[in-house]
Amino acid sequence: MNNFSTLLLRPQWRLRYRTIAIAMVLLIVTMGNIPGARADIAEVASGAVLHSIAYALLAALWFLGSDGSAATRAWKAVLAVAVMGACDESIQSFFPYRGASVGDWAVDVGAALVASALLSLFVPRAALAAKS
Repeated sequence: MNNFSTLLLRPQWRLRYRTIAIAMVLLIVTMGNIPGARADIAEVASGAVLHSIAYALLAALWFLGSDGSAATRAWKAVLAVAVMGACDESIQSFFPYRGASVGDWAVDVGAALVASALLSLFVPRAALAAKS
């Protein structure tokens, strides 16, 4: 596990993780606002499940893409997800067939809290401090 953690946390990959997270949220916003797309995907999974999975993954990417201690990375990830989720919800308010939801945003932040807490507990401190 230590070798895998060290590999995932290489400093030269940090920008890539954050770039992937930003591209992912742009994809979420774009695909989520296509007329009828949200209703179609609701047949597969509920909104809460989709939000939880997507924003937990975004938090993990931001955690891996940040520097600092586990706690610092976790707070950066939660803050980034809170901002991304708020942007997503505010953009939805501009579409007549969509609507902004504080509940969805709360699910986003909750998923980020859980994912960040788990990562901060299970990623070895040595891997976080590695400068390879």
